[in-house]
Amino acid sequence: MTNPQTVLDRAVAQNDVPFVVAMAANADGVTFSGAAGDASDGKAANEETLFRIFSMTKAVGSLGAMILIDRGKLGIDTPIGDIIPAWDDLQVLDGFDADGKPVLRAAKTRGTIRHLATHTSGLEYEIWNTEMPKFLEATGHPTTLTGLKASLGYPLMFDPGTRWGYGVGTDWLGQVIEAVDGRPVEQFTKEEILDPLGMTSTVFEPDGMTDRLATLSIRGEDGNFSSMEFGPPAKPEFYGMGHALYSTAPDYLRFLRMILNDGALEGTRILSPDAMKLMREDQMQGLCFETMHTVAPHLSASVDPFPGMRHTHSFAFVRNEEDIPGRRKAGSLSWAGVLNTHYWADPASDVAGVIMTQSLPFVEEPFLKTYAAFEEAVYASK
Repeated sequence: MTNPQTVLDRAVAQNDVPFVVAMAANADGVTFSGAAGDASDGKAANEETLFRIFSMTKAVGSLGAMILIDRGKLGIDTPIGDIIPAWDDLQVLDGFDADGKPVLRAAKTRGTIRHLATHTSGLEYEIWNTEMPKFLEATGHPTTLTGLKASLGYPLMFDPGTRWGYGVGTDWLGQVIEAVDGRPVEQFTKEEILDPLGMTSTVFEPDGMTDRLATLSIRGEDGNFSSMEFGPPAKPEFYGMGHALYSTAPDYLRFLRMILNDGALEGTRILSPDAMKLMREDQMQGLCFETMHTVAPHLSASVDPFPGMRHTHSFAFVRNEEDIPGRRKAGSLSWAGVLNTHYWADPASDVAGVIMTQSLPFVEEPFLKTYAAFEEAVYASK
């Protein structure tokens, strides 16, 4: 049986990852913690290493919305435009005319909170949609990573509720939280989620923590890693709940243990059990996850977890609907950040795990090999 630490050591030695921090837990506590390699020059990776977690932020944003649903302040099928009227101004991109100008039309359906949370709202990132880069170039529209409020106005790529499409929906969900609750989303998140869960190293700005921040590496054509600069926008006009957070492996594992514990952690309740059930169930109403085909292979491979197996999306996570042999069970919840920070939570097995580095391309084969070997080692050592 391979020890989880052996997997991490081997991955760094083989240049499959520049460094790695990985942990596992059950509802009661941590069951494994390990690391390998240097997170920055001369600093070994460890539990204190700070990561740009990008889309691991999304589950935190979705939890914020579910807290409001749990309190009766928001409905899962409430139309977005009823809360933020600007949503109803968004139109569907129907191609481009002979001069290369976007052709837009009114949406045939109204987007809802459910659509934002399940990535069925019509919004898609430019990295996984061939039309979005053309739209951005033709219009000069700011991207979500500018931190500008105007960046929220991406066009819809399809009518809400008609298919999966991965994009800035959770950024809009953060705006819904602000509109319903009244607090800035960063204040709401800190007071309602991060502080109660003891996630003291999870922040919107890494002020005072930059000495713990890992170096980001990108793999070149020669197969070797070199450092680069890339991260969430500092001091933005708004904090996007799709990408804004920094965190550590132990902090995020506390979040996942709350998921395993039906909405509570160490005596602190964040969600009622009924609301947590709603948050973990398939919420796609018959739709399913679709392969995210990359249009920027230097940044990401195409995303197709466990090819050939059906996946859906809960209110906050991708769900695998079949058992993965030697790994997670059906109904497990997972996702990741674009710089290869990944997590899963398996309620049926009472197992959660994180495996985190800071590298591009996203979901490249060497990283996925390491992830699979780590997860298999965690389950084998249960």
